[in-house]
Amino acid sequence: MDNNRRKLVILVGSVREGRFGPVVASWIAEQADGHGAFDVEVVDLADADIPLELPAESPKYAGADYPRPAGMAALTTALEEADAFIVVSPEYNHSYPASLKAAIDWHFTQWTAKPVAFVSYGGAAGGRHAVLHLENVLTELHAVTIRDGLAFPNYSTAWENGRPLDAAAPGYAKTLLEQLAWWARALRTAREAEPYPA
Repeated sequence: MDNNRRKLVILVGSVREGRFGPVVASWIAEQADGHGAFDVEVVDLADADIPLELPAESPKYAGADYPRPAGMAALTTALEEADAFIVVSPEYNHSYPASLKAAIDWHFTQWTAKPVAFVSYGGAAGGRHAVLHLENVLTELHAVTIRDGLAFPNYSTAWENGRPLDAAAPGYAKTLLEQLAWWARALRTAREAEPYPA
């Protein structure tokens, strides 16, 4: 990895059959590759074993990690190695998928003092309700959420051949990536200088 670049993990948050998330993730990964500040890895939650039932003891209070299923190891490693995240999420009933909540809840220190940006899609709201909920959850885990995200309303008619029809979308993506890169550099420097006081 280039020492001037930061590790970006793009999470595909939906595991539902027929989901659109991989299309959106592929496009934003292309934008991130072209941006040049990141080494990009797309992580699809459909590839991980993520039980909905958590162990009784919370690592937040016990000072340790959960014992995780072996099928979650690759996900955990990706989250630990990341300097920044983009979460790609649909909106289900004004919130985000259970798969994404489970993946977040199985991890704690992996989010700490790292920036998270959001790319959402849905109906008229474009997934914005889901993002509002995600911002609250990830702030609780000491992540830094990025102000400028991307939302794609009525995505089923707003994309063609794997690309958004809105000509302004790449510009919005650039703004998101610029902010994410700034925070990724700043927070990695801070984490290396001293432990975060969680």
